[in-house]
Amino acid sequence: MKVVLGVAGGIAAYKAASLLRLFTEGGHDVTVVPTAAALQFVGAPTWAALSGKPVAADVWSQVHEVRHVRLGQEADLVVVAPATADLLARAAHGLADDLLTNVLLTASCPVVLAPAMHTEMWEHAATQANVALLAERGVHIVPPASGRLTGADSGPGRLPEAEELYAVCLRELSHERPRTTRGTAPVVPAAERPLEGWHVVVTAGGTREPLDPVRYLGNNSSGKQGYALAREAAARGAAVTLVATHTALPDPAGVDVRRVGTALELQSAVTALAGDADVVVMAAAVADFRPAAYATSKIKKTHDRDDPDAAPTIALVRNPDILAGLVLDREGAARPVVVGFAAETGDPEHTVLELGREKLARKGCDLLVVNEVGEDRTFGKDDNLVQILRSRGDGEVDVTTVGPASKDEVAAAVWDAVQLLR
Repeated sequence: MKVVLGVAGGIAAYKAASLLRLFTEGGHDVTVVPTAAALQFVGAPTWAALSGKPVAADVWSQVHEVRHVRLGQEADLVVVAPATADLLARAAHGLADDLLTNVLLTASCPVVLAPAMHTEMWEHAATQANVALLAERGVHIVPPASGRLTGADSGPGRLPEAEELYAVCLRELSHERPRTTRGTAPVVPAAERPLEGWHVVVTAGGTREPLDPVRYLGNNSSGKQGYALAREAAARGAAVTLVATHTALPDPAGVDVRRVGTALELQSAVTALAGDADVVVMAAAVADFRPAAYATSKIKKTHDRDDPDAAPTIALVRNPDILAGLVLDREGAARPVVVGFAAETGDPEHTVLELGREKLARKGCDLLVVNEVGEDRTFGKDDNLVQILRSRGDGEVDVTTVGPASKDEVAAAVWDAVQLLR
């Protein structure tokens, strides 16, 4: 695939080098088109070395090839990362005073813009109006992440990590859309954004219940499945809030991430969000128990002379059932749709599926995604095998098996099942 990587003049330009590397390692033919301001942050030799092609910011280089028109015409995807407030304004109003803005005017392929700037600039009415205008024309806008900005500033405006932007771009490249005719924008079909207007809450990762300042009860959940669910929901047009617990994953592009630690913190966050949500997906691995008492100093080994192997006894109390609570709080309403996850190992008397059926009946959620966990299974892996359970209301349960498949494919299957409930 032919990709044009535009780079505007912001400090986040250095992150585009990582995005370029992902494209080239993925076998794509990438032409980098920086603005003159971008070259103040990352020089042309870097872009040329990583792309294997000469780099220019103006329309006067290689004039005989008419690059200011040809690049946009021949591209399969144009992505600009970072897209500064200035670049967004020029693109929205059709200005063409350098090579990159000319490419944006001639592109008939999907266009992805990833804004990055200080919070005040991102939230300014002028920037928001420009973003809305570009989105109306079919440009895919990847909302900025929240986090550390230049200097000590922090807030919305941070460029998402390269891996997340690359995932967005791959989805755009995978869509089979006809090229647009001259003078029109590449509008994304409504069928590809079926969750447009929905607010979705997804939980991910594993909670930790502290024993003392250095120890905790936890589990091996990596959060990969929950993050895949959040990414897929955002790709389908939903406004997504991800409640994440103890993961080392980069924030999904275009997703509002809230971080919590314990089961009680997760419950508080999800309960506050559920009232305004259309769907809540409880993919996090929530601890069933927590210590009855927290030791304010590190628990020491016992020094019982009569029993040198003695260890302290830790009393546990049960954590609240967040999933069942969400169903109860609906009081019979159709919204939010509640999707549960059940990580099971099976036992001598029951299969994983039997335990899943019992849990679906007990929890009362709309869908239950059941997966088998254990040594070298599911946790931390990039693939998964699940069974999606849906009660028909007559005592029967519909079962859909998905996988073995990537967790992104599993996420797509879960959202397909959710959409059937509309």
